[in-house]
Amino acid sequence: MVDTNAAAAPGLGPFGPLITLWRHRRLIGRLARRELASRYRGSVLGLVWSGLTPFMMLAVYTFVFSSVFQTRWTANSQNTGEFALFLFAGLTFFGILADNVNRAPGLILENTAYIKTVIFPLEVMPAVTVASALVSAGINMVILMLFYGPVFGVPPVTALLAPLVLIPHCLLVLGLCWFLSAAGVFLRDIRQFIAVLTTLLMFLSPIFYPAAAVPESVRTVIELNPLAPMLELWRACLFAGTPFDIVAFAKALALGWAVAWAGHACFIKARKAFADVV
Repeated sequence: MVDTNAAAAPGLGPFGPLITLWRHRRLIGRLARRELASRYRGSVLGLVWSGLTPFMMLAVYTFVFSSVFQTRWTANSQNTGEFALFLFAGLTFFGILADNVNRAPGLILENTAYIKTVIFPLEVMPAVTVASALVSAGINMVILMLFYGPVFGVPPVTALLAPLVLIPHCLLVLGLCWFLSAAGVFLRDIRQFIAVLTTLLMFLSPIFYPAAAVPESVRTVIELNPLAPMLELWRACLFAGTPFDIVAFAKALALGWAVAWAGHACFIKARKAFADVV
């Protein structure tokens, strides 16, 4: 049996996640590129699909919500096409979490060769999936900007700050993925549970509606959702042009770091038993 812990363990300190990401940054980059390439391998258009798919999705959203349902994001919205862009931006942000946490429970089980045959830093696997999801999200945002001008005009200066909101979001996602990928080795049914929970979380997050539109009777549910303030800050940067909410960002960053540290620590401790279970 090979000791998978011999690969330069980063420790359980508060900077453990950062040490892991920095120490293995080149490996994470290579594996993320390989994953993106393999996703479209064998298809005629190849990587073109990574841009074509979100383009077609946004075109459909724009047609359905502006021409068919004529839905408006708020009562004061002047253009029904605004709803499609608000929705697409929210789904792009949420998709980073959904894609990764849905994959996380089976991530180690799908890469058992790394456990039994080589000394490999298993803790990089969740980071690889998050990195590839960020690339897809970046492509989505390029597509969003192509539609942005005709609907909203020139983006506000605060749109340049939108990537900052991804920092606490990705830390939160990484922490959840570290925890779920470790738990998935021991609890095989967790994958089905997470799929249901992710769908529930999507509808309990202000993606299809603004948080301000939620009735007072159920607003507590939204306030307890850690994604809600991040989503609101994300949209405020992209569309509202209001001053960047430093307090909301600091709270999100603290939460993201705490979850990342806890998830990383759980993974480092649990991986000692991976080879015995798989």
